[in-house]
Amino acid sequence: MALTMDTRKRLVTAALVAPAAMWLLVFLVLPFMAIVVFSVGERAPEGGYQAAFTFAQFANLASRAAAFRNTMLIAPLGAFLCLLVAYPVAYYLAIKANPQYRLVLVSLVVVPFWTSLLVRTYAWMYILGSRGLPNLLSMIGIEDVRLLNTPGAVLLGIVYGYLPLMIMPIYVSLEKLDRRLLEASADLGAKPVSTFFGITLPLSLPGVMTGVALVTILLLGEYLIPQLLGGGKVFFIGNALVDLFLQSRNWPFGSAIAVTLVVVVVIVLTVAMRIAWKISGSKQVDLV
Repeated sequence: MALTMDTRKRLVTAALVAPAAMWLLVFLVLPFMAIVVFSVGERAPEGGYQAAFTFAQFANLASRAAAFRNTMLIAPLGAFLCLLVAYPVAYYLAIKANPQYRLVLVSLVVVPFWTSLLVRTYAWMYILGSRGLPNLLSMIGIEDVRLLNTPGAVLLGIVYGYLPLMIMPIYVSLEKLDRRLLEASADLGAKPVSTFFGITLPLSLPGVMTGVALVTILLLGEYLIPQLLGGGKVFFIGNALVDLFLQSRNWPFGSAIAVTLVVVVVIVLTVAMRIAWKISGSKQVDLV
């Protein structure tokens, strides 16, 4: 029996979606289900997981309150600082830069990703360490300056490491901006500041929300930057997970923290999407 056109379209769609769906099922859904099972278990006497059904691990989340507090404060602050730096850069690239050199300039934004984040973070460890900026400051009479192993060092590493991820969504949003709107605003006598806050910023907010959500979600699970630039004094949830899984071998407690982190990420993503929908007046807003 011949298939109808609608059935053929559905089969083609299913065939195209099936590989991605299987990938997500095997590498995302199944591992997360295993983590959920671990989270309601108990720590075995020798470490690891022991089958049980208890919510004691979730009741013990308060023992890692410092890690949650640092993450929930520093991650949004780091995303906000990235936004403050990224928006002028993206605005210049999309609106002011010479079109002949725009591609080159955009490529320069992406260049840091060609180098491992570990190498770049180690470079900042040297710059902020005793032989870097503090040593230069001591030569001009400013003694006992400690930059490394501080929240400020972690924030600096976050801005440096995640800035390109904030710039690109904003740049794409601004690059699609209809320039005739800016010209019309100027022709009607609006000042540049009024044009920016009345036209440019509202129309670029979907890109802003995309960048903020993307950077914040990644920062919620950050491990490397707090470990190296924070020196163990600025503890993130990612650091707590490494400690629980690899050192304490308390897999159920680590799984409970991981599940809680996923819930927080989902909430952040949902709120960001709702805000972006209301701003754009459409549900066609991609945050990831």
